Amino acid sequence: MPLLPAALISSMLYFQMVIMAGTVMLAYYFEYTDTFTVNVQGFFCHDSAYRKPYPGPEDSSAVPPVLLYSLAAGVPVLVIIVGETAVFCLQLATRDFENQEKTILTGDCCYINPLVRRTVRFLGIYAFGLFATDIFVNAGQVVTGNLAPHFLALCKPNYTALGCQQYTQFISGEEACTGNPDLIMRARKTFPSKEAALSVYAAMYLTMYITNTIKAKGTRLAKPVLCLGLMCLAFLTGLNRVAEYRNHWSDVIAGFLVGISIAVFLVVCVVNNFKGRQPENGHLHRDNVARMPMTNIPRVESPLEKVFQNQYMEDDQEENSQGTSFKDCLARLFGWILGISHCEHLQTTSLPLQKSHDIEADGFSLHWTSSLFTIHS
Repeated sequence: MPLLPAALISSMLYFQMVIMAGTVMLAYYFEYTDTFTVNVQGFFCHDSAYRKPYPGPEDSSAVPPVLLYSLAAGVPVLVIIVGETAVFCLQLATRDFENQEKTILTGDCCYINPLVRRTVRFLGIYAFGLFATDIFVNAGQVVTGNLAPHFLALCKPNYTALGCQQYTQFISGEEACTGNPDLIMRARKTFPSKEAALSVYAAMYLTMYITNTIKAKGTRLAKPVLCLGLMCLAFLTGLNRVAEYRNHWSDVIAGFLVGISIAVFLVVCVVNNFKGRQPENGHLHRDNVARMPMTNIPRVESPLEKVFQNQYMEDDQEENSQGTSFKDCLARLFGWILGISHCEHLQTTSLPLQKSHDIEADGFSLHWTSSLFTIHS
């Protein structure tokens, strides 16, 4: 495999850093600025879907944003660092260091430690997916402008001034609400659920990492318990959003789909199921085998092989003509029951007979028994 020059590798790293920085900046503009205008969605008078009581600010939730973001950012980092360190130590203990992946930086002497390389790659992809999930969710919320279940409690519309005499009357426009504009704007950004998307993304990414990386014995039940526990926490986060009237069921389900899709895509297509690069010798061996010309060599049957086949057929005919004993019949019966063919039975039962044969063919004298033969010229 040709070595990549240092300038090309440096440019590739720089390009990846630019993409990462752009992703972070875009997530920041979606989250903390009003650069993107939220779609103003209307509602019907006294709509029961938006008349739930206001549950309070996000900090008063059972799963506050600080706790959720801390777990989503800290737990995967801790698990991946501990897992990669354990795998690296086991490879060193088993003297499998040469089979680990290496990245050539400059020339043929400078390498990145496999532990550092794998850890940085997996954590970098995870961080990129976390910001990408946030961007997808914020984009969906800005485009749809779906209303929260407690929207009317924050909007406080003046039904008399709006002329809401019938429940089927549709009201649109920002001037219909008289409440706090900031709270109303937050109540218009619920689809898909950000908390559900981030929690299930972190749980799915970490679950696939544990499943594909940890191959130690005795983890047949430990891995499913740990993975199902992570998925259960993400599922409970979505249920809590619905129970507190902060999101609809459709918001939570859409958030789950976004988080799972991004996690599966990154794991399968970007980090290749957390598998390391194969050694260069394996690639060269496969390339050489693939380039070898395929030729068909005809099989030549020797005269000595014909003599063996003819003599074997004559012995078989003599044994069949003389009849079989009760022991042979019983052995054949059990062989038929066990699925052993007649030829295999003859080969296994003819070994202890020690018959002696003399054959002369093509200037050679052959003397053999059932287990030993010699050729005399």
